[in-house]
Amino acid sequence: MNRILLLPFFLFSFLSFAQNENDVPMEGEISAKVVNAQSSFPMESVHVINLNKVVGTITNPEGKFTIPAAVNDTLYFSFLGFKSQKVRVTNDMFKFEDTEIALTELAYALEEVIVRPYQLTGYLEIDVKNLPINNAYQYSISGLPTSYEAGNKNPSAVTKVLGAILNPADLLRNLFGKKPKQLRKLRQIKEDEDIRNLLASKFDRETLTELLQLEKMDIDDILGNCNYSKSFIATANDLQILDAISSCYEEYKVLNRK
Repeated sequence: MNRILLLPFFLFSFLSFAQNENDVPMEGEISAKVVNAQSSFPMESVHVINLNKVVGTITNPEGKFTIPAAVNDTLYFSFLGFKSQKVRVTNDMFKFEDTEIALTELAYALEEVIVRPYQLTGYLEIDVKNLPINNAYQYSISGLPTSYEAGNKNPSAVTKVLGAILNPADLLRNLFGKKPKQLRKLRQIKEDEDIRNLLASKFDRETLTELLQLEKMDIDDILGNCNYSKSFIATANDLQILDAISSCYEEYKVLNRK
């Protein structure tokens, strides 16, 4: 009689253990493959970013990649000329290494190209004076911890301190206060070489908005209120924008502590 009772008990325990094992979130490294949705050909050098862990990698010539992840993390895929895509990590992606992510090619309408936008005379001294000057550059001074922007409107730690004292409800406090957890990712983002390389090649703010969970308008507001010029905001690449936000955020934290 005891043996008959033990069998259902062990069966119930085994099923419970198997069920609990499936319920436990898996974490580690996942491997998958990125392909062209139209041709099914593997795609090399696709940037893959784990938005939760703030780590990145790129696909190899076979379109394969490996990246640290946990269940429910979000992977962000980006490649020039293709629609960016977000994929939620599942248990199956840990169990099977043949997962394929397909990216769709974007159709761009060709715009009119003007080869000579300026009336050049052929005389260097005259043409140099007629060409517009791009002031969207930053320079650093040895011994100073922050860099400064060339142009008519330069960021200054002094003006920021005075502004914070004279205006306790400073707009920067409100902007940075919206997403404090996301903005703490700034240091992690800057330390990942693959993410930095991706941002250096992009100008659309798309990856930045995904990483920081901020709207593009918020990014413009932050930089504008950190005294960066409209020219810099409009022409800088995403890595320069990241460095500018990071610099401003570090100064904000100092002012916030005081």
